[in-house]
Amino acid sequence: MFNIEVFDIKLNTDFIGRNFIYVEEIDSTNSYLLNKSNKVKADGTVILAEKQNRGRGRKDRSWYSNKGQNLTLSILLADKRYFGKSLNTINFAVSLAVAEAIENMFQLRTELKWPNDVLVNKRKIAGILFESISAGSKIERLVAGIGLNVNQTLFQGQFSIEPTSIKLEFGESVERERLLADILNIFEELLQQSLLNPAVTMNDWKLRCRMIGEKISIAEGNESRYGIFEDIDDDGFLLLKSKKGIERIHYGDVSLR
Repeated sequence: MFNIEVFDIKLNTDFIGRNFIYVEEIDSTNSYLLNKSNKVKADGTVILAEKQNRGRGRKDRSWYSNKGQNLTLSILLADKRYFGKSLNTINFAVSLAVAEAIENMFQLRTELKWPNDVLVNKRKIAGILFESISAGSKIERLVAGIGLNVNQTLFQGQFSIEPTSIKLEFGESVERERLLADILNIFEELLQQSLLNPAVTMNDWKLRCRMIGEKISIAEGNESRYGIFEDIDDDGFLLLKSKKGIERIHYGDVSLR
């Protein structure tokens, strides 16, 4: 059981997580915050679910998480300042916050995989899902979903990247309350940095992206592209160096060749 009092003591933010919703079971935390009929409006609202029946990752892939062992949550970003050029930088700030919290608390070396995965020892420990709803061309709601494997040790199914958890890598059970508070504390700082000085956030993210400079393949549907992972541009898109020159990649599954 998640101890909300312990979490609240460790939380040191001005607004992220100050409106905190805890549920035992839900279809999807992202879907809940994206649904305007729920009337949740406070910027920085966090919903944590012990179990998601329809948890998902990028491209609607299912995200399975054992009940009560991990951190599956979403953060509502409601301030209109987030909806401009800073959007992709904020996406990177979420995964960077997860990586920094893991490193700070457990001294595990993390790696960030474009566009939204956190790895430890080349295995996936967390995924980030950014979603929004719009009216015309204007974003109305932006939600950052986080799925972090904490105390789960067995994973069923087939995976493009082998999963792991903090318990498997660290060797001990983890206090989820302190870990979540640390992630949110760091994210609030990085969120402000993303608005004021996005280049710093991007550089910090790239330092942990060890695929940069490597030969990669990028799969999207039935098509694949090949080349060298040249860099990430200022908007957060992958720059692929191929025979065609430099291609700007907006999405796709990246793997080393």
